[in-house]
Amino acid sequence: MAYTDIDDPSAYFQIATYTGSNNQSITNDGNSDLQPDFVWIKRRSNADHHSLTNSSLGVNKQLLSSSSNAEQSRTDQIQSFNTDGFTLGIDGAGYTNVGGNTYVAWQWKANGGTTSSNTDGSITSTVQVNQDAGFSIVTWTGNENASATVGHGLGVAPDMWIAKRRNGTYNWQVYTSALAPVSGNNLILTLNSTAAAEQVTGTSFTSSSTFQPSSNAKRNSGDMIAYCFASKQGYSKFGSYIGTGFANGPFVYTGFKPAFLIVKNTTNSGYNWVISDHKRSPVNEVDKYLWGDLTDAEYDGSGISLDIDYLSNGFKLRTSRSETNLNTATYIYMAFAENPFVTSTGVPTTAR
Repeated sequence: MAYTDIDDPSAYFQIATYTGSNNQSITNDGNSDLQPDFVWIKRRSNADHHSLTNSSLGVNKQLLSSSSNAEQSRTDQIQSFNTDGFTLGIDGAGYTNVGGNTYVAWQWKANGGTTSSNTDGSITSTVQVNQDAGFSIVTWTGNENASATVGHGLGVAPDMWIAKRRNGTYNWQVYTSALAPVSGNNLILTLNSTAAAEQVTGTSFTSSSTFQPSSNAKRNSGDMIAYCFASKQGYSKFGSYIGTGFANGPFVYTGFKPAFLIVKNTTNSGYNWVISDHKRSPVNEVDKYLWGDLTDAEYDGSGISLDIDYLSNGFKLRTSRSETNLNTATYIYMAFAENPFVTSTGVPTTAR
């Protein structure tokens, strides 16, 4: 029996916190060196957009998870992806590097910027993939075919994909296999919105080789990007749970000690994408939060209590607030590991 697919999660995912200061290089501190291919940065101390950059398109291309805006071309943000981190320029917008401001950077490794053409779908895509980590970055140009499919390169069906039209003002799409179809229709969430899950037509959104963005203007005749993820035992998990409405809330098993967690209420509108991690909250209860759909500065646990315990094998809700634990509501989550619950040689991890 394999306890985990990945003994050292830091080889594929790491988090860095830093303070803005002119031109500077950010070096990761995990067990492994990590040259990132996807970097998601948020200013913590002040309100500002989330900045998403990847090595498939290059350091000058930026999208904002907290906005439907088209892709920006900027030369004052990330300057390079390095062997164990990244270099920042003097930031004129505030997204990534204003002197004296605090930031967090969530980083994923794919394939060092190396891409290949993928013809598995009806549309040819360009794919940068790391099958070991269950992660690919996919770009393609859409067409008017409502049933068009796109190759993702993972070799297994993705458990989540996050897609955006780059050359126009369109919302982000989020699909997760954790949500069962309703009345024969699949469900899509919007990353830059508090909306509940929306039913969309389509019978098969994912396969071991392709996925199908929903048939709307987000795909048609546009330059597109998607981040595709497949769960890996002991490293990543994309699932769901049902809220109870009690402060002593549900325990959610992931098979690892979380390093990073996103939670979204899919049943009710009006609730944000809640992002927590072990770097900003190194001890339980985890109480520092950012909203993936908003520009707001970090919430430090005062006034809004969304407490979660990160445990050796999952997480437990310690709040009755509706953002993460409304009675009978369905929540989806995206989690990455600090350590697997048990290593491939049978060594257990410890709780926080």
